Amino acid sequence: MAEAQDPFDTYKVVINHEEQYSIWPAERENPPGWNDVGTSGPKQACLDYIETAWTDMRPLSLRKKMEEWAANPPQPRPYVDPRPEGRSLVDRLSEGDHPVEIRLRPENTPAAVKRCIDRAYIHVRFPETKGGTELGLRLSADHSDWRGGDFDAATGRIHLVGDLTLDMVKVQCIADIDLSTLQGRGHLRPIDDVRA
Repeated sequence: MAEAQDPFDTYKVVINHEEQYSIWPAERENPPGWNDVGTSGPKQACLDYIETAWTDMRPLSLRKKMEEWAANPPQPRPYVDPRPEGRSLVDRLSEGDHPVEIRLRPENTPAAVKRCIDRAYIHVRFPETKGGTELGLRLSADHSDWRGGDFDAATGRIHLVGDLTLDMVKVQCIADIDLSTLQGRGHLRPIDDVRA
């Protein structure tokens, strides 16, 4: 395939307000925002001029900003812990009782809760945390009590206690759940605080 013939014989070197260079056909009016630098000739001569003249490829505004930063470096911002009051999720959920709910997929029913209890594993969600923290608990039959719940009639309350690791801290999750709504109150307790 033959190389296309360049329709222009003479070019000029142009520069914009950011001191960026380009070439433009000499016989045409400059594009908006571009000015002649006073050099014109064959295309390659103009490109050679740009190669020697344009030694710093950064736009002028960036160069000025970097010089300003070098002369007056910005002060580093102090680290701000994104957690409320700098406390971990374990700390916050260990203080007082919080709303909790059972969220099972695909079926969120008391019968599904009973199947989870039989497998000794269930998910408890703290809906008021950012993103709704959902925890998978390995249930403790010794500490849990589901005798107060009628799973068939979806009535009564159950007491769930399960172990997990959250933010590299071993904790127990304690939750009291109303079977009619699958909601209730609960909290965490670091394992070190659990009395034998």
